[in-house]
Amino acid sequence: MGLNVSNQQIADELSLHKDDVHQMTSELRQAVADKRPEVQLSGTVEFDEVYVTAGHKGQPEQVKKRAQGTQT
Repeated sequence: MGLNVSNQQIADELSLHKDDVHQMTSELRQAVADKRPEVQLSGTVEFDEVYVTAGHKGQPEQVKKRAQGTQT
């Protein structure tokens, strides 16, 4: 079996129910993720700009107005 195989293909190949295969593959993926070491960044790290409120790129006044309107 390859790595790029859907749950349905695994179920068909092993004669299992797709829900059982989904449960097994989810547990396997989680176990792999749990064992992966945490990434430690060092040196110069570059990142792109981040927009917390989608749809207001370059319009900070719109973001402020919206935030003021939602406060209770």
